[in-house]
Amino acid sequence: QVQLVESGGGLVQIGESLRLSCAVSGLAFSKYTMGWFRQSPGKERDFVAGISWSGNTFYGDGLKGRFIISRDNAKNTLYLQMNSLKPDDTAVYYCAARDGVWTTDASQYDYWGQGIQVTVSS
Repeated sequence: QVQLVESGGGLVQIGESLRLSCAVSGLAFSKYTMGWFRQSPGKERDFVAGISWSGNTFYGDGLKGRFIISRDNAKNTLYLQMNSLKPDDTAVYYCAARDGVWTTDASQYDYWGQGIQVTVSS
């Protein structure tokens, strides 16, 4: 049974940082492309960042330099370090796994976490 469990979300003030974690079980984590997506009410699920099995990283528009994706294959865990947070970053954040090359298309990911709320207060 594949499980992806996000943690680390919450309420922060403008300019603060958060680190999200995604603990993965039930699949060969080190062989999967991993991604973070986010979704706000009434909007589509947007690509935030991705990381290949070999560690190559990819970011959504305007997020590189402020968000950092990483993975620890020994711990089967994916991370998203979010810095200088803005109210526009408020969303439910999801981690996802894909058996294939990276893509920004959410429909191409095979497994999903339940999501975790991040709220940036002004």
